[in-house]
Amino acid sequence: MRVVGGWGFGVGRIDVAISVFLTRSMHAPAERNSPAAAGVKKRSNAAIMSADSKLHERIVSAKELIERAQALSFSQKGGIEGGAKLCSKLKAELKFLQKVEAGKVTIKESHLQSTNLTHLKAVVESAESLDDVVSVLHVFSYQDRFGVKQTIVVDVVANGGHTWVKAIGRKAEALHNIWQGRGQYGDKSIVEQAEDYLQASMQQPVQYSNPHIIFAFYNGLSSPMAEKLKDMGISVRGDIVAVNSVVELNDNSNTSANESDEEPSEPFNVTKVDRATIVASVDFPTEVKVDICNRVNLDITTLITYVSSLSHGGCYFIFKEKVLTEQAAEERQEKVLPQLEEFMKGKELFACESAVRDFQAILETLGGAGERARARELIDRVTVVPDQPSERALKLVTSSKINSRSITIFGTGDTLKAVTVTANSGFVRAACNQGIKFSVFIHQPRALTESKESVAMPLSQDCAV
Repeated sequence: MRVVGGWGFGVGRIDVAISVFLTRSMHAPAERNSPAAAGVKKRSNAAIMSADSKLHERIVSAKELIERAQALSFSQKGGIEGGAKLCSKLKAELKFLQKVEAGKVTIKESHLQSTNLTHLKAVVESAESLDDVVSVLHVFSYQDRFGVKQTIVVDVVANGGHTWVKAIGRKAEALHNIWQGRGQYGDKSIVEQAEDYLQASMQQPVQYSNPHIIFAFYNGLSSPMAEKLKDMGISVRGDIVAVNSVVELNDNSNTSANESDEEPSEPFNVTKVDRATIVASVDFPTEVKVDICNRVNLDITTLITYVSSLSHGGCYFIFKEKVLTEQAAEERQEKVLPQLEEFMKGKELFACESAVRDFQAILETLGGAGERARARELIDRVTVVPDQPSERALKLVTSSKINSRSITIFGTGDTLKAVTVTANSGFVRAACNQGIKFSVFIHQPRALTESKESVAMPLSQDCAV
């Protein structure tokens, strides 16, 4: 017999109730048709039907969320980081629920209500509501106030990294009770979690600004908690509900007045959530104020890309070098220069001495006349600064992807608090693996090709990509 819990009973309790009923039916025929026995049987059947219905709803919901998560993962070019992880978690929940449905797993109804599905649904809905989602379920490392390394999972990173969202599916009553110290041992209040988020965000700046934090509540939050979070600088999304004050007396019934020398305890006030009274309903902010970094540091790869003949119409060739032919095809498909121009528009341009010196040396060897002319025009727009790598950049350990020149260039951008524009994504990833994240704008690379066009095979501009 497959039995799933219902109406506050655990599965085991229902089994016991049914067993007791059957035993009494066999040994006490007179009681079998009694009103009490009929009532027990009716309530048991109702509990099983209720649990089965809830289980079916959960399975349908899990399937729908998987489809939405998959659509979300492919909603942006290149996908969303963590999208596969989100889908995997949802599929694991569905698999578990299907095992319960098949009778392979027996759980209490309370466990059915508290699956991860509620939280994952909140994550999906948050990601669907925000613009420029970068990642979901992203793990960030940080040091707590005691200097101990910790990790935190940010449910949704949006607005190009400038917004962190924590999606919360628990009910307002439970969250409020935990905050007031009436939760279970080990429960961490939302306010304590907010402190962790703030600590982590200060160590994960995006373009030299700390991410804006939003706590999204999908089952409400109490008004005092909302005020506390607001005071901490955290925005909230969801229904803000009122609370009522309740007077409770300390229980000293086990100690008589003669046995205790202490004064009788004073009554104390606690508050309870009044879910019926909604104070305000707050949606995600339509606009998040972001401090845009107006300084740009140019890497050698960007200097070359900016003046390359490929970027200025010379992409209709098949070169002898395979890598140049591939870059030409990429340029025909997606032009890089408009992206660079758009990002650099209205900003101060910087380049360190090492970058400019090595760029000019490469030009002397490989550059064509047009590329050299464009290089002179570009350098005239750039403020050339001395090499000044930041302290944290100098901590990087050199490797096949990290060399001293890149440390100098990216480190100088870090000192200037400028966004480094680069095609050197390998260095960026390698540095990140060592715990150093630079503020960067990454684009596709383009090589100097003008001098190689004379021996390349020209293509018609009407040719297929």
